[in-house]
Amino acid sequence: MRIGIDLGGTKIEGIVLGDDGAEHARLRIPTPRESYEATLGAIVGVVRELEAKVGVRCRVGVGHPGAISPATGLVKNANSTRLNGRPLDVDLQHGLGRADIRFSNDANCFAVSEASDGAGSGASIVFGVILGTGVGGGIVIDGRPLVGAQAIGGEWGHNALPLPHDDERPGPQCYCGRMGCVEAWLSGPSFQAQYARATGHERRATDIAEAALTGDALAARCLERYCDRLARALANVVNLLDPHVIVLGGGLSKIPQLYERVPELWKNYIFSERDKIATELRPPRHGDSSGVRGAAWLWPIR
Repeated sequence: MRIGIDLGGTKIEGIVLGDDGAEHARLRIPTPRESYEATLGAIVGVVRELEAKVGVRCRVGVGHPGAISPATGLVKNANSTRLNGRPLDVDLQHGLGRADIRFSNDANCFAVSEASDGAGSGASIVFGVILGTGVGGGIVIDGRPLVGAQAIGGEWGHNALPLPHDDERPGPQCYCGRMGCVEAWLSGPSFQAQYARATGHERRATDIAEAALTGDALAARCLERYCDRLARALANVVNLLDPHVIVLGGGLSKIPQLYERVPELWKNYIFSERDKIATELRPPRHGDSSGVRGAAWLWPIR
């Protein structure tokens, strides 16, 4: 059996999966806010309680924000800033008294989950997309996440929006310090801000999509522009990786229009026969559980 741990900013979730993907136990607790050490202790406690529930020692995989730098061995790029600059892998291995723990970025875990027994099951190359508060991504090839030399494989959100229109230059400021990043255009807060500027009203992203379906012309226009930007950004991914399946996750993955309009629009940008694009865009099968399931699937079936 395998345990997956999803280390989030507000909660730590653990799951035990069998080799058939069946769930044997699950536990969720709030993420301690007082210190890094308290977070470590909480993860250790979750693993031990799950192992006690199933009665066996399990292989453990951990999905976490940011990445463990190959250069320093320390966490970088985590929005849970107490993790940055810390040797999370070494400390957790010490806390659990075992060296055989696997770690990966949370977006990679989402992609691994959907590639293993989710919407990308059976596909050789899967790109998992997070469209939420931020924009992340993970690449899975033959069931394994592609991490890369800097451990930033799949970070498409910090490339510039491709083929910008005149009114898209230089683009909005991104938190990373650059202008016009994909994340600055396509995150949920960015989409909502674009709608508010166009209409003078504030709505959640999914409510904007619902308004578009009920005949709101301004909402429909804003959503169409979002779809075109997403199509351009994903076309770059297709041109580089040529994935068989792209799976959307995060809050905006619940917008049904994306799955119809984006594949139609990306025909204008993908370097292949316009009417023979084989890459499929799919919603997630496991939804909010994909991250924790993917952490468990960092240990594939032998």
